[in-house]
Formats: sequence, structure tokens, C-alpha cells
Amino acid sequence: MANSEVLLLEAIQGLGSEGETVTVRAGYARNFLLPRNKALPINQANKKQVEALLVAKEKRIGKELEASKTLADKIAQTSIAIAVKTGDSGKMFGAVTVNDILSKLAEQSIVIEKKQLGVGQPIKELGSHKIPVKLGSELSVELQLEIVSENLISDDSNAESDPAPTE
Repeated sequence: MANSEVLLLEAIQGLGSEGETVTVRAGYARNFLLPRNKALPINQANKKQVEALLVAKEKRIGKELEASKTLADKIAQTSIAIAVKTGDSGKMFGAVTVNDILSKLAEQSIVIEKKQLGVGQPIKELGSHKIPVKLGSELSVELQLEIVSENLISDDSNAESDPAPTE
């Protein structure tokens, strides 16, 4: 089968990132990448464009890294508390999900994507939790999350059952 060497103009998952030179099947390049302006064929005329794309990619990566670092500092200094309904014994009704955490972060003007939060399962326990937040391939930070009860929890379980008769 015939292969073509192309320069990617944007990142394509499973193929490569912007500015990379990749070898793909000729039909894929001819029918998909080139008509949609996602790639350019490699030839002598495109060599300067390749260099310009690599420089632009480096600048973009640098800006994204700086933005990620400032966001990481902001997240590291942030501690959020979520109040949940609990029973008399302190057992939670329901769970705290990723969407609950994201809405609390949005209230503090921190906007991140759902996939960046490292919450595998909904949280079903009261207390302090550290949630990993992945902001880039090399940058991650921990978010301090406190889950508290909306109502008072009584430790004395006998106080509620059978009060002494007064006769």
C-alpha cells in the first residue's frame, strides 16, 4: 500500500500533535486530512511552513504551561466545603459527585473540565478528602475538599429511644 508523509496542522488524537510530520496511508491523507485542512503534504515548498508551525507550537505550549501554573497555584490555595444531608447517626444520604465539586469550584471562579478531576467514584463519606487535579501532562495539584453535615450529628443514640416514664 502507498503511504504519504504529511505535516499535521492541528493535533489529531491517535496520530500526532500540531507541527509533527507523520506517515499515513495515501487514501487517509487524500480523502480526510488534506480536504479538511488538517494536514499539508511534505515537499520543499512547505519546509518553511513546517518551521513556522513548530515555533508557533512552542509559543502556544509555553503560554498554556504558564496559565496552568497560575491555575495550579490558585487550586492549591483553595479549600472547598460541601454540606450534605445526613441521618441522625451521621450517614450521608446520596453522594458528592464530580459535578458538585465543579459547581463549587465555579463559584470561586475556577473553571476546569470534568476529566481533569481525579474522582473515580462518588464520595460517600464525611470528612476531609484530597482530590487530584491534572492540569497538563506534567502538572497536577491536589484540591482540599471538606464534606460536612448540614444537621447536627448526635453521638448519644440512646437519648432518642424510650425516654423514662415520669409517674
